Amino acid sequence: MAKPRTPKGRAREVARRLAEVYPDAHCELDHANPYELLVATILSAQSTDANVNKVTPALFARYPAPEDLAHADPAEVEQLVFTTGFYKAKTRSLLGMANRLVEEYGGVVPGPIEDLVSLPGVGRKTANVVRSVALGLPGFAVDTHVQRLTQRLGITTETDPVAIEREVNAMVPPADLGPLGLRLILHGRRVCTARKPKCAECSLEDICPASLLPTRRPKQA
Repeated sequence: MAKPRTPKGRAREVARRLAEVYPDAHCELDHANPYELLVATILSAQSTDANVNKVTPALFARYPAPEDLAHADPAEVEQLVFTTGFYKAKTRSLLGMANRLVEEYGGVVPGPIEDLVSLPGVGRKTANVVRSVALGLPGFAVDTHVQRLTQRLGITTETDPVAIEREVNAMVPPADLGPLGLRLILHGRRVCTARKPKCAECSLEDICPASLLPTRRPKQA
């Protein structure tokens, strides 16, 4: 198969190959509905998914709906989310988010990204996670793994997450955006790590401009 010659072609080939390597890729934040995923994603900032998953069962049992969280005692929420770090700021975001959901959207998580990012504590990354995972809408979430891999693979030269998101949105079919983001995150954690990428184990090595294997290094003049 001919190697892709353009960033768009490379992006689509990356999406195709990663779909074969990680067919069961999924969001690792435990949730039962869009509200729960929104809460969990806010809590995941500067924390691990595993740590968030330890906290959310008690939090969701106590506040099963936005209406419940909107009227929560901040001190009680702080105690429940303490171990995720930055618990005071996250509590303010959670209560602010819940209040806005109730007041502006009738307690329903909205779909448009412009509405999602208007919620306290919700940036574009969180909004795209919720859109693609819980709402079945196109969404390409750019975290540090996605940013690193899209640059290494020659898909983009942008460094700003919003610019990366917009470039990839124009390259990949909408239905593939969310799954591609999840698979890039997995690949970044398992293979294309920040300090020591495992190029010899990588299914993308032959099309990766940043490969560290001797056969891929530029020839010396």
